[in-house]
Amino acid sequence: MTRLSVNVNKFATLRNARGGNNPDLVKVVRDCEKFGAEGITVHPRPDERHITYKDVFDIKNIVTTEFNIEGYPDKRYLEIIEKARPDQATLVPDPPDVLTSNAGWDTVQNATYLRDTIAQIKEWGVRPSIFIETDPGMIEAAAATGTERVELYTEAYATEFPNNREKAIKSYVEAAKVAGQAGLGINAGHDLDRHNLSWFQQNIPGLVEVSIGHALVCDALYLGLENTIQIYLRQLRKAGQS
Repeated sequence: MTRLSVNVNKFATLRNARGGNNPDLVKVVRDCEKFGAEGITVHPRPDERHITYKDVFDIKNIVTTEFNIEGYPDKRYLEIIEKARPDQATLVPDPPDVLTSNAGWDTVQNATYLRDTIAQIKEWGVRPSIFIETDPGMIEAAAATGTERVELYTEAYATEFPNNREKAIKSYVEAAKVAGQAGLGINAGHDLDRHNLSWFQQNIPGLVEVSIGHALVCDALYLGLENTIQIYLRQLRKAGQS
């Protein structure tokens, strides 16, 4: 079954807006896991506008499910991965000042860089994943870097879904087939929510994990965190049983 990893960045954004420790991120992580989350994702950016360096290690010390650290693989990020040794390192091609991840890797142009970086990450016993779009050539080139997984960037899917869900999913189905043939595990994330998640999971063969933060936190404001996590899990389980 597809695993639900909760991205807790937005909880840290709320805390940082006032300073102090409310909400307490360690408690948030523990509660997410208690309520059914099967993984925790963080993206510690250089300006620490949400997840801080300290947060990474506070979470590492208490997380009991899978720990996924996203980021641009510069010296700072790689030092975090070496010290924290998460279960998974998801490499994203974000410049330091970008608001949120908004593109996948060009795995052809960056082949040598990614190959060398992934080799180092694997030496630390961490599973690498590459944030990528649905271009089959980029997915095939990703496989040549030595990565074990790709994370499909799903903004385009989420944008088109309300208009035409068959059209929205088409390129992702093809991408998943290419990834599967290349021996890659498939993750997905960005703008997945409780409305479009089930359809995505139903149609993507080999979908191992989804990472969801913004939409889940927004839903939790109205529905409560425990109820929201259960809703998302039901969407994944419903899809898996259909």
